[in-house]
Amino acid sequence: MSNDIAYPVFRTPDLALAMSTARRLMEFGRREYSQVSVSVELRSVAEVRRVAAELPGAWFRGEEEYGEFDGVPFQEQPPLVLGVQAPGLPAEPSAYERRLPVECSLLDQPVGSIEDAFSATTGPNIGEIRWTSLCWPDAPEAGFAGESKHAEVTLLLNTRTRDLDQPADDHTVLVHTLRAVFDDRQTREPYAHWLAEQVGLTVIGPGQRL
Repeated sequence: MSNDIAYPVFRTPDLALAMSTARRLMEFGRREYSQVSVSVELRSVAEVRRVAAELPGAWFRGEEEYGEFDGVPFQEQPPLVLGVQAPGLPAEPSAYERRLPVECSLLDQPVGSIEDAFSATTGPNIGEIRWTSLCWPDAPEAGFAGESKHAEVTLLLNTRTRDLDQPADDHTVLVHTLRAVFDDRQTREPYAHWLAEQVGLTVIGPGQRL
């Protein structure tokens, strides 16, 4: 089993510029089977309802306390905990007690199908757009073979960390590669630098793991 590591290569408060930059990097590795997934954390009922109205096909899932539903049959758990699409969201405010933040997501969509609508809807909330099933090319002059398993691009919205736990006033583009450590050194980090350089970018910070 292998894991990825993601390096920041661009940061800006300009969402349109962040999106176009992320897409430029994504297109470098895009294939016909590439996909995109989006998610955002919504911290109020008003925001859940606003986003649901703008993204009716999205799925919403609320928080649950540790062990809260131990022994409770699946079919008896609240729909908001199990996950529901926008039309199935509960109308009563009490249903959201202890369930915030609510995660809104759309997974494994065709590239280009959801990114613009999603980014326009996110507002100040923390979220991400992640392009997967890319394929990074060989870099023989740098001594690296290409890769596909961990070839991804992420655009972090209103945060700088993959944990999505620290608000920020800007957006960050990440390039993902295989995490390979030898003598406490990330041996694939130079490949991340090479990938960034191919589209006029540069690594601007340490790699991030999940």
